[in-house]
Amino acid sequence: MSLDKLSSEVIERELSGLPGWTLREDGAAISRSFRFRNFSQAFGFMAECALVAERMNHHPEWFNVYSRVDVTLTTHDAGGVTEKDVKLARAMNRAAGRGD
Repeated sequence: MSLDKLSSEVIERELSGLPGWTLREDGAAISRSFRFRNFSQAFGFMAECALVAERMNHHPEWFNVYSRVDVTLTTHDAGGVTEKDVKLARAMNRAAGRGD
């Protein structure tokens, strides 16, 4: 998997297939806020995503309060968004879908 920083055009194209994700104003990260019914579901989502992130060796910046999980993805080594961020965002969307 390439660690090359994606162009803004590629990022926008990828985001069109990633419901809920937006490009940060500076273009260096993508983010999304996930909402769940309760803390237990939010924590379960985070646990599932943590296992995926660890296998990828690509760790999210995230913040949790009760039923909300705010996520920011960027590849610091590349100075912006890479394929790894898009792949992890897809996995997170799948994990969130199973929690409904």
